[in-house]
Amino acid sequence: MDYDKLIAPAAAAMRPSGIRKFFDLAAEMPDCISLGVGEPDFKTPWTVRDAGIRSLERGRTRYTANAGLKELRQEICRYMKRRFEVDYDPMSQVLVTVGGSEAIDLCVRALVQPGDEVIIPEPCFVCYEPITSLTGGVPVHVATRQEDDFRLLPEQLKAAITPKTKLLILPYPNNPTGAEMSREDFEALAKVLEGTDIMVLSDEIYGELVYSGQQHSCFASLPGMAERTIVVNGFSKTYAMTGWRLGYALGPAPIIKVMTKIHQSCIMSAPTTSQYAAMVALRDCDEEILRMRTEYDARRRLLVHSFNEMGLSCFEPKGAFYVFPCIKSTGMTSQEFCEQLLRKKKVALVPGDAFGASGEGYCRVSYAYSVAHLEEALKRIREFLTELKENA
Repeated sequence: MDYDKLIAPAAAAMRPSGIRKFFDLAAEMPDCISLGVGEPDFKTPWTVRDAGIRSLERGRTRYTANAGLKELRQEICRYMKRRFEVDYDPMSQVLVTVGGSEAIDLCVRALVQPGDEVIIPEPCFVCYEPITSLTGGVPVHVATRQEDDFRLLPEQLKAAITPKTKLLILPYPNNPTGAEMSREDFEALAKVLEGTDIMVLSDEIYGELVYSGQQHSCFASLPGMAERTIVVNGFSKTYAMTGWRLGYALGPAPIIKVMTKIHQSCIMSAPTTSQYAAMVALRDCDEEILRMRTEYDARRRLLVHSFNEMGLSCFEPKGAFYVFPCIKSTGMTSQEFCEQLLRKKKVALVPGDAFGASGEGYCRVSYAYSVAHLEEALKRIREFLTELKENA
């Protein structure tokens, strides 16, 4: 059989993740230090793990409602009100999903038809473009710049809008740059959207990981924006619960209803054990969030200072757990830099172009690793740069 003819063209055209490529290479290399994966090095808080264990001991192993446990949806709404000052109805405006990635997929599939345009600020997480393309939608990439702190500017948004624009994706705090948008920044974008029917997918999975005394602003909290915004969030980054695979979407009831129908057909319901554990995370783990955020902040400052000291210009990220140093001064492409660093010094970073064309000339470095791990990696990177200069 000719499988090339059988496979759907949009699926065949999908690029493998540039993140996983270097992670897989590093996994096969003894003594390699990987700073490539966006996964917290902290363990899930014990109170959360214990809640999951107790749910199993009590035999809570059946399907839940498609939208998720009612008690969890109520807890999510209380959390969003308490932390971000937005109100949602737990019965009609919340959907519990298998990670934040499923929520993104459901949102795009519920809204985007073939030919619809989706505005995607870059550099950005790798899933937005392929998910859009699989629906027949048209990704419209908008390059953000280091000199603008990698923020999406209102004039850029206005220039990207056409009569075919259906959806704007707002990935802030941003993976891979660590950029964050202030409330004032969001208000400027909201003015551009006024009077349009453009929907917004606000990916706020890193919303609790914001530094320098700032507080993340939920885009849906802006006047008039809740009716056009689907907020995506989850438990992986905030509570170190990556393997629990749990996220959620919040938004207008008619959109959440359609997303739930798709979820019902494809997934049925999110993992039951994870849902019971997540209720405890939302209710009892504010201090754990603060503890992890404080540690991330110290690592963030270490990396920014070190890369700038090495001569690799590094924008100071305001959120998430990544830095995005510029490697243009080496004269190499992002791929060349990361491949040579891996081969010569056994340090794995992710090339910036894995996050879109505008990421060329940069590398993503995760600081979801111990200080000792980071310091050894920095030592090897310094050696690599010194040898490059000596051999120039």
